[in-house]
Amino acid sequence: MLSRILEAALLAADQPLGADRLLALFADAERPTRDEVHAALEALRGDCAQRAIELVEVAGGFRFQVRREFAERVSRLWEERPPRYSRALLETLALIVYRQPITRGEIEDIRGVGVSSSITKTLQEREWIRIVGHREVPGRPAMYGTTRRFLDDFNLKGLDELPTLAELRDLLQINAELPLGDAPDPGGDAAAVRGESPEDESPEDESPEDESPEDESPEDESPEDESPEDESPEDESPEDESGVAPGHNPPNDAGDESGEEPSDVPAPALAGADRG
Repeated sequence: MLSRILEAALLAADQPLGADRLLALFADAERPTRDEVHAALEALRGDCAQRAIELVEVAGGFRFQVRREFAERVSRLWEERPPRYSRALLETLALIVYRQPITRGEIEDIRGVGVSSSITKTLQEREWIRIVGHREVPGRPAMYGTTRRFLDDFNLKGLDELPTLAELRDLLQINAELPLGDAPDPGGDAAAVRGESPEDESPEDESPEDESPEDESPEDESPEDESPEDESPEDESPEDESGVAPGHNPPNDAGDESGEEPSDVPAPALAGADRG
């Protein structure tokens, strides 16, 4: 009976439940011990071994979720696309995760570029980071750290379950070797979701290809170019004046505040879809 009560509570809850909240389901006279609750949860975990759902423990407690191998099919029940985040946002999150507590200025020193306020705002709205204090230096800048919601969303019980930096380097090396150059652009709407801001662009972000000195070479001003044949309407077309070949669209750098290509990496997928 204890296992059934716990199963019903976990299925009905919209968030993970810890042992204390599960114990609160019972009156004082019938309340089980904490060890009995954990034993019942382990029994439930074993019952799910051959099912499409699993019982997992994260930082917030216990929850049922769809197994990873079925997550893609189940996600088709929802029409909205998963959010995609820029490389700048993911790098900022990674620095907060591994260097917390850390200030915005320290993040900028490590990355070598400014951190858009929209990036920290997006991470706070997702409840992945929070202000954990202030550095005792002039100006007392805010220090950021991760939240329990971050651990729950990334299917972690604690920060000690994060991959090591050496493992991350291996993953980055693998990603660098993948043919991601032809990945589709997520589009303008995704740029807003990623938390990018055009105002954070640096002059270095402008591609020198658009201002190539080849378009202003002396050869274009030679006497031969001033002949009547060269003054035909065809030679004065907008394509020739722009320095861009017909049919070629110049690159647009307004979408990425760090000057980096937008990451086509989706928001970190959970180990499975949360039943809650």
